Amino acid sequence: MQENQLFEYAVIRAVPRVEREEFINVGIVLFCKRLNFLQTRCQLDEKKLLCLDEKADVAQLKQYLQAFDRIATGHTDGGPIARLDTASRFRWLTATRSTILQTSKVHPGLCSDPVKVLEKLHTDLVL
Repeated sequence: MQENQLFEYAVIRAVPRVEREEFINVGIVLFCKRLNFLQTRCQLDEKKLLCLDEKADVAQLKQYLQAFDRIATGHTDGGPIARLDTASRFRWLTATRSTILQTSKVHPGLCSDPVKVLEKLHTDLVL
């Protein structure tokens, strides 16, 4: 049995009208340094988003979420940030920003299987 490893995660939030500071949770980004693990799980509830802003650009927000995923996985078309090491990519993804895609503060935990934890957090905090 694998021993528990420290992990960090943040909730990814859609903030369609930044000036109103209203948001919906749309995903999770989870990082485990010792296991070199960095992944996102996202799911955009378009109805919820449009309740906050009926003019929200759903297609654009989906592109931003895809970019978050490409950066997290270090995908070749993720741009220069995706070429950074795993820890730097996580810190970039969770940096404070005032855009329509933001993250919560980073929270720590312990796990032996980051994929299971990512799925549980996604179920509990996003769905």
